Amino acid sequence: MAEGCGGERVSDDLEQLVDLDRYPIDETGSAARESVVERVRAELAAVGCSVLRGFVRPSLGARLRAEGNDLAPFAYHTVERVNAYNIPLDTELPAGHPGRIVMDRGNAFVARDRIPATAAVELLYTDARFRRFVAECFGRPALYEYADPLAGLCLNVVAPGLSHPWHFDTNEFTVSMLTQPSDDGGLFEYCPNIRTPEAENLDDVRAVLTGGGDHLVRRLALRPGDLQLFRGRFSLHRVSPVEGNTPRHTAIFAYSEHPGVIGSVERTRQLFGRVLPEHVAAAGRSARGDRLLD
Repeated sequence: MAEGCGGERVSDDLEQLVDLDRYPIDETGSAARESVVERVRAELAAVGCSVLRGFVRPSLGARLRAEGNDLAPFAYHTVERVNAYNIPLDTELPAGHPGRIVMDRGNAFVARDRIPATAAVELLYTDARFRRFVAECFGRPALYEYADPLAGLCLNVVAPGLSHPWHFDTNEFTVSMLTQPSDDGGLFEYCPNIRTPEAENLDDVRAVLTGGGDHLVRRLALRPGDLQLFRGRFSLHRVSPVEGNTPRHTAIFAYSEHPGVIGSVERTRQLFGRVLPEHVAAAGRSARGDRLLD
């Protein structure tokens, strides 16, 4: 890992990692790069999701799988009762509110401090050119890595027989990449822009959670190395139950519009089973940009 202008980190391996012919993220200002950014922005505006197929070179598929399998034993596994908003189940809500619908969350997370500096997903996450590309795709002037020692970059593991149930993300946008598909099942399902910063649209959310909103659901069969950019704060989404014998692995790249972001104590303990002094020290400093429930 080298340093570019202003001390930003750039990976010497970017050309080996990313198909730069299709996705020239290193060519700032080029027409080809702008074309990719414009396409992603248009898809995000229309359906809240954009997938860059084969973003990581297919030849790296075995490396992604092997690195994920090395990391998976460090995942914090727990089957937890949750709702779509990831708020306490005893929160006072009116009758019929979709937040009263309880589901089992069986996915697990490998924390950032378990991921080695040489891992392909770490090299991507920390590369300034990749981060600038992501920022432009989401129409942001800049994005920052998390200061959180456990979050920011993590590996999501969904074991056979389990799922990541319907939910909204805390972040407005999410970047992820499948590194190992399951044998069957494990589809990414989402409801584009089912809510807005101004409106929860509870009737539609309740319809999806109770099985009556299939017309609102889109489904994606992702492949290893596909980069997914997603507005998960406004689009209800899930990973359907994983079937077969192979767990589903996904790298999650989280960025913030502000430097120094550290997760809450409650949410960190829920996801990783532990908290560090940094989380305790940062308690109470987070802020929301909207008035949505989650």
